[in-house]
Amino acid sequence: MNRRTAILLAGFLLLAAVPSIAALLGQPFYVDLLRRVMIFAIAALSLNLILGYGGMVSFGHAAYLGVGAYAVGVLAHYGVHDGYLQWALAIAASALVALVIGAVSIRTSGIYFIMITLAFTQMLYYLGISIEEFGGDDGMRLEVKSQFPGLIDLDNGNAFYYLVLAILVLVALLGHRLVNSRFGMVIRAARSNEARTRAIGFSPYPYRLAAFVIAGAVCGLAGALLVNHTAYLTPEFMNWTRSGELMFMVILGGMATTAGPVLGALALLLVEDVLSGWTQHWQIILGPLLVLSVLFFRRGLAGLLFGKDE
Repeated sequence: MNRRTAILLAGFLLLAAVPSIAALLGQPFYVDLLRRVMIFAIAALSLNLILGYGGMVSFGHAAYLGVGAYAVGVLAHYGVHDGYLQWALAIAASALVALVIGAVSIRTSGIYFIMITLAFTQMLYYLGISIEEFGGDDGMRLEVKSQFPGLIDLDNGNAFYYLVLAILVLVALLGHRLVNSRFGMVIRAARSNEARTRAIGFSPYPYRLAAFVIAGAVCGLAGALLVNHTAYLTPEFMNWTRSGELMFMVILGGMATTAGPVLGALALLLVEDVLSGWTQHWQIILGPLLVLSVLFFRRGLAGLLFGKDE
């Protein structure tokens, strides 16, 4: 067993032990905190597919987080609480939105790509604000969490925690297999040298669009998890600042690595939690810390932890 595998296995076992440790300490809050971290880690993993491996700097990734959350919230608002239907719609709607945004934005590059993805996200954000039936700017409560009769009860904090953990591991494993497949090699080759990729017979556009749709669908699933976690729905789920947070999780943890987005989400959200509990001006402290981390951890936290194994 190499160093990388040993560290990943230890990390998984530690996450699996969190509910038991929290019960021993009498601190159920840690279960909620780590569940939130893992949900954002799933969203960051989806962004890493297009940002880290594909080189597509999307400032609109939070749009799919919001679409997935609204798919659950809107169905619940009309009395549909079936989790299979809610989550299937969250994934499908997010994939469809990603297909539309990707079909337009991937034809461009650089600052144009960034601005188009940002524009689409803000359009959806203001759409969420304008629909008063679903709470508008104030948002709305999720009165009943997604129902999976006979399978799992999301009102059980520990059961929900292990479901999120299982989805996180599954997304990480599938992502690893995907980027190391022929499909992933084309995505990475197009990032490195698009002209050479075309010269050997591969058109980058359909591959990039497929990666964009996959990333959107996975982020939509994260949105469905997030709204069940918070039991509250607001347009802030898809504000461009949320996209920036997801992007920083990927960069901080290490782009184009399997564990990087998970480490980035863990580090960023835990530091936010500690600083916000210490002072109301925690952003003033967090900002310089994030700048220093980018300057000194060039390969991200994954590079620091795994070395050349990652």
